[in-house]
Amino acid sequence: MLEPIAIPAFEDNYIWLLRAPGGTGVTLVDPGEAAPVLAYLSEHGLHLEAVLLTHHHGDHIGGVETLCAAFPEVVVYAPEDARIALAHQRVGEGDAIEPVGLGVTFRVLEVPGHTATHVAYLGEGRLFCGDTLFAAGCGRVFDGTAEQLARSLARIARLAPETLCYCAHEYTEANLGFAQWVEPQHAALEARIVEVRAARAAGRATVPSTLAEELATNPFLRVAVPEVRAAAERFAGEALEESAAVFAALRRWKDERYD
Repeated sequence: MLEPIAIPAFEDNYIWLLRAPGGTGVTLVDPGEAAPVLAYLSEHGLHLEAVLLTHHHGDHIGGVETLCAAFPEVVVYAPEDARIALAHQRVGEGDAIEPVGLGVTFRVLEVPGHTATHVAYLGEGRLFCGDTLFAAGCGRVFDGTAEQLARSLARIARLAPETLCYCAHEYTEANLGFAQWVEPQHAALEARIVEVRAARAAGRATVPSTLAEELATNPFLRVAVPEVRAAAERFAGEALEESAAVFAALRRWKDERYD
């Protein structure tokens, strides 16, 4: 089994370091910053073998050049996107990759919306989803579309409920605040808020979360729930017939009124 380790970066990013038990070769997911990674590798006597990139944003790829210089044999996997210059192997929907030293095969899922070329990596019941799905939230729409992001999240929602979701940011507490606007009387949401506040007060990360937790408390995965639809319609000021329209209204509501 993998041993994912969260390396904090910037103000609220997580760079995920993956290693097999007892192994010294590691894989990184979305290393936006090199310095904390190099410090961790040096301290623990580890060697970088591979990098998995989900999308082109600087806080996800900014450390790649320095890391490649330090470890010239590293293999960088990335989606087809000219904005990601340092890539040794381009990946897309359905590809299977096996980073050296992990003993794990990852399946590539195309999950656009946050960006037009966003991908996620699924292996060993773990989904490394970048900024598509957050704990209790989802990414903003940049050069993708709300319709794409709605479809991507619906696709993720069909994975096994026990899937562990490793997003790239510690946004959970703020996301839950918005979720409570949408469903103010939701008991499962209230319980999760208590747990997350306790974790943050103790300095613990709130990710990964299980997909089951997200299905129970993340409004962007709950667009078919009558209470969520009604809240989105109140914000939009009109009836919303399609799930994608409910999602778009929720995303606009969070962008305009909460963030």
